[in-house]
Amino acid sequence: MITAAELAQIPVFDGLDESERQRFAQKAADIRAEAGDWVIREGEDPRFFVLLEGMLQTVKDIVGQRRELDQVKPGAFFGEIPILLGTANIVSLQALSHCRLARFDRQQLQELIRDFASSGRIIFQTMMDRLSMAKQYVNDTPSSRVLLVGSPYDGDCRSIRSFLSANRVQYDWVDSELDPQRAAACIPLGHEGVAVMVDGANCLPSPAVRAVAEALGLQTTPKYDRYDVVIAGAGPAGMAAGVYGASEGLRVLIVERSAAGGQAGTSSRIENYLGFPSGISGDDLTERALKQARHFGSEIAVTRSIEAVLSEDTSYCVQLDGGERIRARAILLATGVDWRRIDVPGLERLLGRGILYGASRQEAHSVAGKRVFVVGGGNSAGQAAVFFSNYAAEVIMLVRGAGLALSMSQYLISQIEEKRNIRVEAWTRITGVHGEEHLEQIVTTTGRADGGQISTTRDADALFLMIGATANTLWLPDTLERDDKGYVCTGRDLTAWPLDREPFPLETSLPGIFCAGDVRHGSIKRVASGVGEGSMSIAFIHEYLALTGSPDLTRV
Repeated sequence: MITAAELAQIPVFDGLDESERQRFAQKAADIRAEAGDWVIREGEDPRFFVLLEGMLQTVKDIVGQRRELDQVKPGAFFGEIPILLGTANIVSLQALSHCRLARFDRQQLQELIRDFASSGRIIFQTMMDRLSMAKQYVNDTPSSRVLLVGSPYDGDCRSIRSFLSANRVQYDWVDSELDPQRAAACIPLGHEGVAVMVDGANCLPSPAVRAVAEALGLQTTPKYDRYDVVIAGAGPAGMAAGVYGASEGLRVLIVERSAAGGQAGTSSRIENYLGFPSGISGDDLTERALKQARHFGSEIAVTRSIEAVLSEDTSYCVQLDGGERIRARAILLATGVDWRRIDVPGLERLLGRGILYGASRQEAHSVAGKRVFVVGGGNSAGQAAVFFSNYAAEVIMLVRGAGLALSMSQYLISQIEEKRNIRVEAWTRITGVHGEEHLEQIVTTTGRADGGQISTTRDADALFLMIGATANTLWLPDTLERDDKGYVCTGRDLTAWPLDREPFPLETSLPGIFCAGDVRHGSIKRVASGVGEGSMSIAFIHEYLALTGSPDLTRV
């Protein structure tokens, strides 16, 4: 336990008498850390710490890279800035040696400041000294990690922008259509097409997304050839399973073809997720989940996809794109769903040139001051319309049915009604698109009260299609049971089961392969539901592994 004598050696407690130091010592937690341990992590709720023994390293995540800042020596304190400003921890602290710390709650920090003048002066002076370093910190911090030069209508350029945005990598994009002179100045002599420079290095020889990911230091290849659990997809369900699986000692690999977060990661604001009364963006929720999964030891291989699943005795063989194979004791399918495609003449030719399925936050600046159409009446379409209304001159929602009430949450409907530049057109569908190099006009057909139809051609700068989802499960074994729409059947929905025991609730027709989230038949298409199913799946996977008795690969 912490003693008054130990606090007497710390300057911030120097102005207290013996009885007061004894009172603070009784309220302090005695924290021990070994070299490499994290004392606090950036983004966590703050506490007030005093270092009694050892040495700590201050670490800051700057545009996705670890930056080591100052070292903390015995007698120093930290945590006062986020507590007094009401924020989360703004840096991390890692032990460089064996350390011993006294940890106090914010109440004790407030008492030190309020009741002891000398302590208050020391705390505020230290706080001001640290804040005064902000200007130098800003000057030394790059605004982005990637410089991207290319046309907004170039497929490679759009794919890279989508990947960087979805993976929360800061980048600077030079639009070669809008600013050709600056683009020419940034591109190396003789280079053609999209140019990508990572961390100030030379232009990448290939604009492929995986090449960009590898240059950023993101994991694209599994570290091992055997895992306890391989998870297909890093959406809410997959990330939740990764957190719970790794935290409970399983060796976990998450395979993601694009970026963590799935469709939820592109949501501008999720306002009905428990614990966030002011709402949280899909970006923020995904970033927190990603850090949490990696903190517990989950591997996340991006820009990879699973092409086949093969059975091998009591385990499975997972074949990745490129032919690489890894073994898994259990598999979780959490791939989510794709946007449903529509058949409109000319649409495929202009896809990515003003027409997009879905709506990511990165499109905000490209629609500034423009006329935007959003097709769909669900929550995703509503979130996109509200978000784009902060940038676009006009947002027009096209809904096939009578309105939004049957398919959208009431809180979103209320927000849409409050936005003056959003208009909802019922009984309306897209029947044509026009444009040479990019979208210029759309054709809509609207039903009339007398049963007739009215076709209208109108100017359009951007068209976002969000008309429901479809399950992409053709890559799975033929013997895995799906419904007539391709969604994976589990538990009591199975019509065939090969074993004497009952299947676990999230287990598919292939024992040891589980399914969670939107791709599962009968699932509730909500973020909270996906997180819940992903978490539950690990409990059932533990039971399955106990039944099979196969060796624990984490010990191999």
